[in-house]
Amino acid sequence: MNPLEARKLLADSEILFSAELVNAATTRVATEINRDFADMNPLVLSVMGGAVVFTGQLLPQLDFPLDFDIVQASRYGDKTVGAQLTWRVAPRDNIVGRHVIILDDILDEGITLAAIVDLVKRTGAISVACAVFCVKDYGEEINNKKPLKAEYVGISVPNRFIYGYGMDVSGAWRNLPAIYALKEK
Repeated sequence: MNPLEARKLLADSEILFSAELVNAATTRVATEINRDFADMNPLVLSVMGGAVVFTGQLLPQLDFPLDFDIVQASRYGDKTVGAQLTWRVAPRDNIVGRHVIILDDILDEGITLAAIVDLVKRTGAISVACAVFCVKDYGEEINNKKPLKAEYVGISVPNRFIYGYGMDVSGAWRNLPAIYALKEK
């Protein structure tokens, strides 16, 4: 997407959650993680690239020692609909015997995050907890069919294609401090 197209898309979008609400949600998640992991020296695994902004805002708010690493798996690429899971950076052997916190941008259908959690568990983690900035709300019936639930959730978002705060639209606008969606027609 070229800059002109990206600016037009942004102009045709609406803010669903302001930067202030986004920051407050991240702070609340940090408070909950601080409460639960203060004495564990966990390994924090950030799911790149979507979780980059959430991770960058959350880590300075964690007030305990931790180790940090990344994983990268995707079902989207430059598409807006998920396909087959592709690993770019798989979990490493630093997981064995560790409490692991996985940070991700969005729990959508849950397939990608469930695959990451499964591999981390099989690699030898003592425990695995997921902290996601947002969860997509598909309604109770479909939400209950997701393969996992995150232990820590910043916000719940409607069943729309959202972007900003690390989440992109065709590669653009990960850098927005708020959460946007295209205007409904």
